[in-house]
Amino acid sequence: MTNSKELSAQQREQLLQTLQARFEKHTSRHEGLEWAKVQAKLEANEDKLWSLYQMEETGGEPDVIGYDEGAEAYIFYDCAAESPKGRRSVCYDHKALEARKKHKPENSAVSMAADMGIELLTEEQYRALQQLGEFDLKTSSWVQTPDSIRKHGGAIFCDRRYDTVFVYHNGADSYYAARGFRGSLYV
Repeated sequence: MTNSKELSAQQREQLLQTLQARFEKHTSRHEGLEWAKVQAKLEANEDKLWSLYQMEETGGEPDVIGYDEGAEAYIFYDCAAESPKGRRSVCYDHKALEARKKHKPENSAVSMAADMGIELLTEEQYRALQQLGEFDLKTSSWVQTPDSIRKHGGAIFCDRRYDTVFVYHNGADSYYAARGFRGSLYV
């Protein structure tokens, strides 16, 4: 991930081109929305562009999946077919990372998301994403875990198998090469 929270003019332009191409290719994800309005909102929010750049650089393939009237914001989700490659092999949160005695992963999903300026998808958001296509057929993704589960040392993740979205649990300190996380960003 980029340490500076500013994009060069070239990075900015390339990102906008990539986002526009993806927006135009997957119109069913955001019917009735116009790219020109999305782009204007992005150009007015440099910090959000930086977060989208992080999503893109780690393999998330962010795309607009809707518009929140109340927040007056476009909603971006990671729409990569599989859990983003640059965000796999991470445990759930910093507390879980610190609890590991051996073979610690490099980072946690919650910490990485915070550093990127995004939020992990909730279970509800994950299910909504699956209405837009088929995601995580070979991988899985950590999702926001309720405190009632996390206080017992667990965390939840989701995937799609047999044309069904499954929600599972694991120790929050576990990590696997095929498990990462998906994020959301409101712009």
